[in-house]
Amino acid sequence: MAELTTAVRATPTPPRTVRTSAALPGTRRARRYWLVLIGLALLAAAFGIALVVWDNPMPVGTAGFWRIVALRSKNVLVMLIVAFCQAMATVAFQTVTTNRIVTPSILGFESLYVAVQTGAIYLLGATGLTMLTGVPQFIGQIVLMVGLAVALYGWLLSGKHGNLHVLLLIGIIIGAGLGSVSTFLQRLLTPSEFDLLTARLFGSISSADADYLPIAVPLAAGAGLLLWRRARRLNVMALGRDVTTGLGLNHRRELVVVLVLVAVLMATSTALVGPMTFLGFLVATLAYQFADTHDHRHVLPVAVLTGFVVLSGAYFVMKNLFYAQGVVSIIIELVGGVTFLVVILRKGRL
Repeated sequence: MAELTTAVRATPTPPRTVRTSAALPGTRRARRYWLVLIGLALLAAAFGIALVVWDNPMPVGTAGFWRIVALRSKNVLVMLIVAFCQAMATVAFQTVTTNRIVTPSILGFESLYVAVQTGAIYLLGATGLTMLTGVPQFIGQIVLMVGLAVALYGWLLSGKHGNLHVLLLIGIIIGAGLGSVSTFLQRLLTPSEFDLLTARLFGSISSADADYLPIAVPLAAGAGLLLWRRARRLNVMALGRDVTTGLGLNHRRELVVVLVLVAVLMATSTALVGPMTFLGFLVATLAYQFADTHDHRHVLPVAVLTGFVVLSGAYFVMKNLFYAQGVVSIIIELVGGVTFLVVILRKGRL
């Protein structure tokens, strides 16, 4: 009996688990996060610089060299805008819908873009593309997309029986309807018109007009800044409607504000380069894995950097190794689609 008592006393007590609500509990998690963030920032800077100066045929420092650098810098800025819009919009949208699978594309932005492009070519022929080119037309497409989204929010989220799930279902129905109309009109086009339309319907960084940037940059920066300032509220929104209301936030008002900001970001990205359905989903999924936290103050920067690294890295590799920079969006959609299927199959364990 004495031996048993001595053995019990000699057994070391296990260390207590300290529970904390911090975004990055422990120095190890914090160190890992900052290493990931710095690594992504270095990769983003490396790819950005490489896209600007790599394989420049003019001697360094000459007027021709800097002229080519200026032209290439436009594409890098477009990539940054698209990555910023897609990352911020998708992370915020998944938060307010409390669903890590859906993306803002479900609301029909890209289907509306395809319908507008198809209708213009069907009604006006090849000159329809010319009539859709220009700053006024660019602003008009953004206003049309955001207006449709705001109309849906005002109709489906107002009143006593406002329901987010009904909004998502209506968005799917509208997207499918616009897609069917576009497909029907595409079958009526001549082969040459169909080829022109197909080139416009693939997301292309190089097709973005530099004249659009003075409009796109303030829109993206303004909407992104407002989302960033609501990062703490997004943390609360991720807990669900009942918890959000119990903590003193007006859930419906916050939901509408975030969805409007998401609509501005998605409309800007789509009008600038065209549809990129799975880019946002791919970036958001990777961002949560890299950041290893649910605090939006930490997830959003990782998502933006991840988006830029994915876009710029894919563009650099395809352009300089395979000489096929035009298929970058196709590769990203393929990888994003595969990632989507993997998440769908594993969602019970994520």
